[in-house]
Amino acid sequence: MSISTDHLVDALKAAGEPTRLRILALLRRGDLAVGELVQILEQSQPRLSHHLKTLATSGLVERLPEGAWVFYRARSKDWAGRVLNALFDEIDLSTEPYQSDAEALQTVRRARATSAEAYFSEIAEDWDRLRALYYPEDAIEEAILDQVAGHSFERVIDLGTGTGRMLSLLAAQTQEAEGLDLSHHMLTVARANLNRAEIRNARVRQGDVTATPFETASADLVLVHQVLHYLETPEDLMTEAARILRPGGRLLVIDFAPHDLEFLRESQGHRRLGIREDDMIEWADAAGLALKAPLRFDPPASLDQGLSVLIWNATRPANQQEVAA
Repeated sequence: MSISTDHLVDALKAAGEPTRLRILALLRRGDLAVGELVQILEQSQPRLSHHLKTLATSGLVERLPEGAWVFYRARSKDWAGRVLNALFDEIDLSTEPYQSDAEALQTVRRARATSAEAYFSEIAEDWDRLRALYYPEDAIEEAILDQVAGHSFERVIDLGTGTGRMLSLLAAQTQEAEGLDLSHHMLTVARANLNRAEIRNARVRQGDVTATPFETASADLVLVHQVLHYLETPEDLMTEAARILRPGGRLLVIDFAPHDLEFLRESQGHRRLGIREDDMIEWADAAGLALKAPLRFDPPASLDQGLSVLIWNATRPANQQEVAA
């Protein structure tokens, strides 16, 4: 994708200012909110908001609303990504003020981690109670990795990313990964987790998993991990996942098998007590996906009550005849 000369000149003018260069250098390290940039750069919010508006208007930066917050992201693709790469190839980021900014960024990230820990301390009892009901999580993750063993992906999208665990799990197998979630609290946790693991090829944003901001046919792997049972209309997510998958792309859905633990509706907000196989077949068929029979992982026999976990594997065929096959 190319742009007009006038647009390129405007973008270069936007980048060609000392504070905006510092902002761009920081955003290339990860998404940041205005308030976080205020802490790092020690400048007023109105002033930084003006700079960010200039960068966003120029097309070098993307604006990501998240509840009462707004995060900003340096663009990494197309002409804007090429311009920023060329620009920062000529800048020594180990010099001042960039080095001090990087150190201040670490302070902000530590604050994120503290916020994430505080959130989980509030929900830990319910969270641990749920996790104790089903097959060991590390074994489920091993099974997920087995599903994609030997594959390298250009772009992975995790719908309902929660804590960002799937992004961390698959980071080594993809060039780029992005998670989407409605919960600002969960996104705070996800950012802290990705920062702690020093994962640089994965990021998150707020959004509706049934109406995502992602381009059609833009991912070669989509993950939906423990999300469908929360939704009123899971079929909408399946349709959206099919839309953003490239032909030949894969969808992995991990969720509970049907169960009768009614308390999960009240204490955990589950809309559905597991996912029925006939429902999943119907949703996949309507979305134009070729669905395989699921892998099933039953809970330990020692549990009086427990949840079985299903891993569904579907593909977006290159043509409709492949769905019928």
